[in-house]
Order: sequence, then C-alpha cells, then structure tokens
Amino acid sequence: MTEVIETRGLKKDFARGDVRVHALNGISVSIAPGEFVAIVGKSGSGKSTFMNILGCLDRPSEGSYFLDGQDVAGLSADERAELRSHKIGFVFQAFNLIPRTSALENVELPLIYNGISRAEQTRRARESLDKLGLGERVDHHPSELSGGEQQRVAIARALVNRPKLLLADEPTGNLDSRTSLEIMSILEQLNRGEGLTVILVTHEDDIAAFADRVLTFSDGEVVSDESGARAGKRVRADGPDQETRP
Repeated sequence: MTEVIETRGLKKDFARGDVRVHALNGISVSIAPGEFVAIVGKSGSGKSTFMNILGCLDRPSEGSYFLDGQDVAGLSADERAELRSHKIGFVFQAFNLIPRTSALENVELPLIYNGISRAEQTRRARESLDKLGLGERVDHHPSELSGGEQQRVAIARALVNRPKLLLADEPTGNLDSRTSLEIMSILEQLNRGEGLTVILVTHEDDIAAFADRVLTFSDGEVVSDESGARAGKRVRADGPDQETRP
C-alpha cells in the first residue's frame, strides 16, 4: 500500500539577516492512508513549517516529499497548486471565509478553478454542507453563523474536492471547549467513518488525544512518535465498538 505521506531527510532553512535558521533538520516520516495524526510541539519547533511543506505551500531546502506516491519536492509552483486542488483539503484556526458570500458560495470556491460545471459545483457544495449538518444554512453569510458553524463551513469547503488528505492547523484555536469537541468529533467521524487521512497541528493535549498517533516536534526534529490516547483506548478494549472517546 502506498503511503499517503512519506518524507525522507526533509530540511528547511530560512535566512534571517546574516543568520541561517534551520527550521527542519532531517524529518523522515511515513503516514499511511486512514491515519489520524496529531503534531504537537512548542512555538518555533518546526511543526507549522512541516505542515506548509505537506500542504505543498512551501518547498524543502533538502530531502524528499512524496504525496500519494508522487515526488512533490521538485514540482513547480503551478504543479504544486494543481496537486493541492485535487488531493489536499485545508482547515485553519481562522476560518478564512469570504464575508460577503454565502456558505454555499464559500464552499463552491475551490471547484471554480477545476473546470466543473456550475450545476455540479452547486450540487457538490450542497452535498458537502449537508454532510456537516448545515443544509439549512446554505444561504447564510459568515456573520450570521456561530464560530462552530463557520468552522463547519470551512471543513465542508476543504472536503468539496474529495481530497486524499485533510490538513488541520489549530482548527479549534478560536472556539470554546464545547464547540471544539464538536469539531473534533466531526474530524474523528471523517477519519473513522470515511477513511480520510487527517493530520492535525495543535497545542492542546485534549485535542491531540483524538488522534491515533502523536508526533512531537522540537527544534526542527521529531523527538517522539507515539500512539495517541484514542489508539491506546482501542488496544485496551475488546474491539473498536467498545472504544470511548477521551
């Protein structure tokens, strides 16, 4: 089985004046289809840089990155943009919705650039919003939605192109505790129910506990790669049906 993510000796350097900063120092990680992986670490540990490379938003200084078996590191900006549009969905801490457009129009946006007919754009956007429980809110603007609803619109938008990989960067950072758990339950269902590969950056232990696997970053390196709390509960139970979410 082809890994969804495989990095080999990934390095990323930045110049700050006369100083060379080593943001990533040789990251080698494999992530299989259907995994739910949390990436944790202090600010400046390299986790956001790593996520930017995984999302084809940046290129490594050295090393290889394979997405669904394709060597990404040497692709041009246009080629990486094409790959992003078909294989990767993004969810951010800031919902990044367009204020003066409806929920439906926000979700349709990624489809506009893929040569899909107008009718199909609308059908797929409605389907994605229905999946997130927003079928009756399609005509509402972001200002008319709660924070949790706005993040669900953002998740619907991330899913509308039917990606192989969902990258979530602090997706609960602007939400209260109850709404955060609701959003994480949605991501958990997408992972467990539909087999979507999810990679999540978080500072919060209770959010990381939803993952099967936790990668801890420090000074541009992976210092631990452990089974998450959810995986531990599954091992202790007699079967997946008896697992309880932390």
